[in-house]
Order: sequence, then structure tokens, then C-alpha cells
Amino acid sequence: MYMEEIEELIYKYALQNAVKHNGKANVNAVVSKIFSDRPDLRSKAKEIVDLTKKVVEKVNSMSVEDQMKELKDKYPDMLEERKKEESGKKTLPAISVKGSLITRFAPNPDGPLHLGNARAAIISYEYASMYKGKFILRFDDTDPKVKKPIKEAYDWIREDLKWLGIKWDLEVRASARLWLYYKYAKVLIEKGYAYVDTCSEEEFKEKRDKGIPCPNRNKEPSFNLDLFEKMLNGGFKEGEAVLRLKTDLNLPDPSQRDWVLLRIIDVKANPHPLEGDKYWVWPTYNFASAIDDHDLTVTHIFRGKEHAVNAEKQKWIYNYMGWSYPEVHEFGRLKLEGFMMSKSKIRTALDRGAGIDDPRLPTLAGLRRRGILPDTIREIIITVGLKVSDATISFDNIASVNRKKLDQIAKRLMFVPKPREYVIDIPEEIIARIPYHPSNPSNYREIMVKPGSSIFIDENDAKEKVLRLMELCNVTIEGGKLIYHSRGLEEARKINAKIVQWVKKDEAVPVIVYVADPNAGVSEIHGLGEKEIGNLKEDDIVQFVRFGFVRIDKKEVKNNNVVIHAIFSHE
Repeated sequence: MYMEEIEELIYKYALQNAVKHNGKANVNAVVSKIFSDRPDLRSKAKEIVDLTKKVVEKVNSMSVEDQMKELKDKYPDMLEERKKEESGKKTLPAISVKGSLITRFAPNPDGPLHLGNARAAIISYEYASMYKGKFILRFDDTDPKVKKPIKEAYDWIREDLKWLGIKWDLEVRASARLWLYYKYAKVLIEKGYAYVDTCSEEEFKEKRDKGIPCPNRNKEPSFNLDLFEKMLNGGFKEGEAVLRLKTDLNLPDPSQRDWVLLRIIDVKANPHPLEGDKYWVWPTYNFASAIDDHDLTVTHIFRGKEHAVNAEKQKWIYNYMGWSYPEVHEFGRLKLEGFMMSKSKIRTALDRGAGIDDPRLPTLAGLRRRGILPDTIREIIITVGLKVSDATISFDNIASVNRKKLDQIAKRLMFVPKPREYVIDIPEEIIARIPYHPSNPSNYREIMVKPGSSIFIDENDAKEKVLRLMELCNVTIEGGKLIYHSRGLEEARKINAKIVQWVKKDEAVPVIVYVADPNAGVSEIHGLGEKEIGNLKEDDIVQFVRFGFVRIDKKEVKNNNVVIHAIFSHE
């Protein structure tokens, strides 16, 4: 096969890989595919890898549209192969769609996103993508008192969604739309469907439970419009008046009887993080949601089944206004295991300076910091799908999916968690060539070891009589020395030598690995890593040989030496 033909083979696999991964082909994945397809090319591994790097760089410089067009025009068979691969992926079930589909995700910015509430975001976005519809991000932030929004949380949520690969077509903030809720409130009053209630909450409940209305319920719309204007103009204090929707005072569920549309909040005492004390009449969740879903022409809503009672409330408004209610798909609760779930423990951790990205927490920020990939979260959520029954997700489930994804791309590097120093006794200088990934043996780093060099191995490995130092040589342990036995892997097998990681002393990099335990806090493992670990960047995710996957959290310089801080992901 001529080099031109080899380059074309690489090109089509690089295009296929790039289209599969949002425009960015991975060198290791492409090389692995080539060697799988043409094992005879392994003898030219270095040339293949070098050429692949150049081709991948060229492909990655193209737009996704151009990559797709090129693949479709020149290699349509590769596109069909991609479709077959994708057909094996987890997908959501088909739903009824008439015309265009518009979904929304409406988080309350009173905290960071976690696995539970990210479910609605992922499912809503996936359906919008499946049916070429629109996805709306709507901040539900109209309770400045009880579920008070946090100013920073708006950006937390945006960042989390972007990390998940979610792109929204429109962003709205409910607290910036109070004029719209006032407008529809007046319409409902004018139609005789709403009234200003000046009964105290206790008095209303007492009458409600007996099926007796408060006095203003039966007053003329003009009377209630005047009272509503008084509410808007600051004529009532918090707790003195609310706007209620007329439903049925004999409904079996008391919460459905004449529920509150708007209420007064003392914003001097409880200012809104963005609107301050500009408004004091605020809509309830159900009123704002109902109006916005209609105004934004939302066609499909995906949410937890605990919201079923809210849907019944909102339908009263839709029926009064003659609107069609969106199609609703409800799913069960998501129970999480293997995380810090106790609110008191979380509160204590936060009070002691922990952030929303604490790796013990089930927040998306915490999972991201722990080295969990966004594709892993998406796969987990889509696998659970729209189950009406409650589902349980454990960290072990997440780690299992994440491991399969990282295993294909993560560099293998040597880290010694409990280092013990030995002098190596070898007959001559040896250069160890250690591949970064087993799928690509020609992409390696070299570590030169001379007779008398100091080597660190783990204290547990030091209990063995004979060892194979990974890609270096086989040794026996005698006192404080590692005595050369033989060089090859076959000899190691014959003497049953365990293959272990090692670190050369004069190239050792201090590494601190933080291990999150939801019950016992965060423990630290202080060890030493090979020189290459010092070249890693923050957010790199690698596999420490015989230890596990870690995400590089921070690079610190101490006394002109680099110290690497890493978060343990999983084995």
C-alpha cells in the first residue's frame, strides 16, 4: 500500500471520528481503528502515528459541516457505519409530535444543578434535538423569600448546561417578566376568574375547609381590579392581600381550592438578587409557569411526577383562557447513592469552605471536578429515560460507564502512592520506552536509567521478592537494592514477576491525590509521579497505572518545584 493510499485511509477514519465527536477527531482512536482494520501496518507504527497526527490536525481545522459533507460525498459507507454505531446507543423513546416541538428547562437558580434536576434538562434538550425543535432555558426565579435565588447560581447553571453540551435557543428570566404576569392577572380579574383576597391565611383556610368563600370572591371584577391596583401600588403589606384564582371550593384536594396567583413580598427585607426591591408583588410558581409556557409556545414538558398536582392547577388557567395545555411527560424520582446526601452534612461542608464542586456532592460541578465526562452523564440519564417508577443511580453505575469511555482515551502514567527508595543495580544504562496508551505502542516517552540510579517503588510492592519494573527490566529485591535479573517480558513471566510502576528519583514529581468519601470526608494520598505527570494541565484526566483514573485539579509551584494536586475519579 502506497503512502498516498495510507493517508486516504487515515483521512476517512479521521473524518468519521471527527463527525462522531462534534468536529474533533482523536489521534489515538483513529490509530486504533487503522491498526484494527490493517494489522499489517503495525510494523510501520511510528510513521502511521506521525501521519495520523498531521491528518487529524487538518480534519480538526475543518468545520463540522464541511467534515460531514466530505464524509457524505467521498465516503458514504463510513457514514452508514456511523449510523449503525449510533443505532446501538441509548436513545429516548419516540413521542407524539404535531408540527414543531418546543421544550423548556426551568430551574430555580437557588443552587447548583445536580444529577436529579439535570435529568429534565438533558431529556428536554434531547427531544428538541431529535425532532429538530427548540429548547428554552427559563430561570424560574420569582420567590425572593422562601426559595431565594442566588446571584451566582444563574452562571452556575449556564456553565453546567454548556458542559453537558446543551445549547439553548432562547433564555428568559421570569423575574424580568413581571409586567406579563400583571397583564394576565388583570385579564383573569376582568373575566371574573380571579379576585383579591384580604382574608388572613388562617381565615381563608378555615373558610376553605368548610367550602365558604372569603368576601371578595363574589365581588364585581371592577372592585377586585381596584384592589389589585392597590396591591401593585404598595397599598397593602406582606400578608394583607393576595390574588387568588377561582377554582372549586369543594375540590377534594385543598391545595387546588382557589390557589394563589400573586402575593406581596417584603423586598426591603428580602430583596431579589437581580431586581432588588423594584417589585413587591410576585407570581407563584404555577402562575408564572402557566403564563410563560403559553407565551413561549412550549409544546412538550418533561418533568418529575411530583409536579402532577401543579399541572392540574395550571390547567385551570388554560381552560379559562381557552388555551391548549402542552403535552406533559412525567418521570419518577431519581435516588442517588454513593454521594453526600445529608442536607446537614452538606451545609456543614459548605460552612467550612467547601464549594459547589466538592467531589463528594452529586452536583454536576462536583462530578466534573471528579473527572466524570459529560457524555457519561448523558448516557446515564438517557438510559433511565422516562421511567415513571423511581430509579436509583449509584456512583458505581456512573464510574462503570465513565471507565469505558476514559479507557479508550486516557494516558497511562506512573504514580507511586507509598514510595520507598531503592538503588538499582543494572549492568548498563537502560532506556525504558513506555507507551502512553496500549492501543498506540509507537507513541511513547523514554526514561533513561543508569546503574546506581535511585528508584521509587510502592512499599506494598516492595514485599515481593522479584518484580518487573514496567517496560524497564526484571529485578530481585535485596536489602536496599533492586538487583538486575533479566530484561524481557517473557523472562518476567517465567519467574512470575509482578509488573509494577516505578518513578526515577531525580525526575520525581510530588503528587497529592484527594479521595472523596461521602461519609468520611476527603482523604489525601501523598506520593510521587513520573516526570510526565508534571507536564499535565489542569482538567487533564489520566489513568495512574494500578491506581485509578484521576483529574488534574491544580498545579502548584513550591520552592521552584511543581506539585500536582489530583482528584481521584474511580478505579
